[in-house]
Amino acid sequence: MKNLILFLALLVFNFGFAQEKFDRVAAENFQKTINSEYADAKTSPLLPEDLKTFQTLDFYPINEKYAVVAKFVKAKKEKPFEMKTSTARKPMYIKYGTVYFTIDGVDLQLNVYRNIDLSKKEEYKDHLFLPFSDLTSGKETYIGGRYIDLKIPKGNTIVIDFNQAYNPYCAYNHKYSCPIVPLENDLNVAIEAGVKKFHD
Repeated sequence: MKNLILFLALLVFNFGFAQEKFDRVAAENFQKTINSEYADAKTSPLLPEDLKTFQTLDFYPINEKYAVVAKFVKAKKEKPFEMKTSTARKPMYIKYGTVYFTIDGVDLQLNVYRNIDLSKKEEYKDHLFLPFSDLTSGKETYIGGRYIDLKIPKGNTIVIDFNQAYNPYCAYNHKYSCPIVPLENDLNVAIEAGVKKFHD
């Protein structure tokens, strides 16, 4: 009887994960949106000389492998901390939780954070910040790592689409102040998805 219950539990668990289908359209829309933003002088982080010749960012091909359904574990009793940035600015963040997932059979984990000031604004009340670096950093992608925007999940799983990983504004213009990827969010795998580096 115990084996039957365990089997049914595993079946429900695996079926629940299978229900999360890869959204290629969302990844394509992400590329279109960020290209439009960067091409517009009002919203672009690009330097004036780069904006003049800008056509598109360089992306890895969209790959379903890099859209994962991760286990989400909310952090408990975490204290706000000053996150280091590329300047003297030190915004307050709190570790909101940890995500656990697998890519190519490798078990991985990353911490997700919440910006204290940003979370007080209505449009960002459920926003989570996922900064990460990986084996492509400093080679095919920006040396400082990349970011992904997430929303607080309602359950204990969260979809992370690395096809929507983007560079900090600092990758394009040094006048910006960008959070530095915490050491614990350095992955020992190559995430060949999302935006590549801008300049060699």
